[in-house]
Order: sequence, then C-alpha cells, then structure tokens
Amino acid sequence: MLKLGGAGLLKFGGASALGSGSLSMLESGGAGVLNSGSTSTLKLERVSVRFGGLSALSDVTLSVGSHEVVGLVGPNGAGKTTLFNAISGLVRPTGGRILFDEIDVMRTPLYRRARLGLGRTFQIPQPMFELSVRENLLVAQRFGTGQVDRAKLDEILDFTGLTGKAECNAATELALTELKALEVAKALATQPKLLLLDEVLAGLETHGKRRFMTMLKDLHTAFAVGILIIEHDIDTISTLCERVAVLNFGKLIADGTPAQVFADPAVIQSYTGAAHA
Repeated sequence: MLKLGGAGLLKFGGASALGSGSLSMLESGGAGVLNSGSTSTLKLERVSVRFGGLSALSDVTLSVGSHEVVGLVGPNGAGKTTLFNAISGLVRPTGGRILFDEIDVMRTPLYRRARLGLGRTFQIPQPMFELSVRENLLVAQRFGTGQVDRAKLDEILDFTGLTGKAECNAATELALTELKALEVAKALATQPKLLLLDEVLAGLETHGKRRFMTMLKDLHTAFAVGILIIEHDIDTISTLCERVAVLNFGKLIADGTPAQVFADPAVIQSYTGAAHA
C-alpha cells in the first residue's frame, strides 16, 4: 500500500507572554464580525512560489468549496505545505492569484485571511505557552473573529474532547492526541469557512487515530466548514474525501475522485518512480 510522505513544517503560535490582564483585554472588546455560514470558495489561479532558484509551486490551479472535503497528497517535497503556507499568508506567491469569496487575498495579512474565514492547523502542535487550553482557544477566537463567544468555545471543547482539560496548561499537561485536538480546536475557534488540515493524524497511535478519524468525519457537517486536508495515508484520504488533488514537484498532476486519482498512472509513477504496468 502506498503511503504518502510528510511535508515541510512551519511554526504558528509558540511562546506567549500574555497574562491574565492581557486575556481580560482580549475579552473586553475590539471590532470584528463573526464569520457567516454561507457557502464560500477558495480559488487558486496559476499560483507559483519560488525560493531563489527553486520552484516550489508552479502554475497550480485548484478550487475548493466550503461544501467539500478535499484531500491534498503527493510525495515528500511535492509542495503541499508550501501551498498551505501560500493560502494562509505565511508565504507570498511569486505568481498567480489566490481568491477567497472572489476577494484577491494575495497581499492580505494573516489575521484578515482568518477573519474572511480561512483557518489552518500545523503538523507539529504549537500551543501558546503559559496559557490553559481554554485560554488558547480564547486567543485564537479573538484573532480570527475579533470577538469572544464563550458558548462557542465550550461547544468546540466538547466536540474535540477537551472539556476535561480546559484549565490544563496547554504546553505541559497534554498528551500528543490532545495536542493534536487542540490544534483543530484553535482552528475551529477562528470560525473558519474553509479549514486547512496539515497531517493532523501524523504520529498518532491506533486508538488516537481512530478517535480523530471519527471527529474529522463529523467536523465538516457539525461546523459547516469545508476541509482541505494533507494526509499521508491513502486509506484515510479515500475514506474522508470525495475529491483528491495530487502535487508532484510543485505541479498539480491530478484532481478527481479517490478511485480515479489513485489509479492514475502519473500518480502511481510519482510515488514509485516507475510507470504503471
């Protein structure tokens, strides 16, 4: 069975010097509008990213709607995480356009993209140090929506199985499965219309993986959010996704149903290095 390799990593979050006074200030005000539940579409038009002489992405054209669950796969170094970084604003493309709800977000800062409804996770969990699980969600919610809705946070804690850990130190008192759940919870707290999930199942043992599979199956419907997910396991992608897009050497080489994509000779060759017989 083919196993899809992991992508490069970038940190989001990390250390925080926020104290209780700062958290009170976060709760107290600031302009912001909660994202609506209307259907949204992410459109990538010939997106390219270069790092010096290296072409990490080349003319990638892809669309994902908030009504969809789409898998993004490809060998190691294919450009999957670079694409997520370009969409979320950590990397600025050198060519093409990125539109969300028909708004060109190529030069839009991260917090504005979040407030438009683009959320994401990272493969390596990055809890905000010195804050509890609940406080991590509060900061994420304030960042993504400009407001605080404690009832929504309680709903997210319950959905991700973190209610019993809500007052625990997020950086020191959680197991890996719980840290992964916190990554998803923080992303949900920004109230996304489209959620980018970067290998959230990576490194989990069998029980934790089963739990996450169940949660991810329910997440799309429970929160009315579209999902674009990077994952290395073909069975997982085939179970979760109705569409799969494949990157290889920064180029989109396939886009279709799991059955179509994983039988495509070009996709098989991208992993095995040999043409399909």
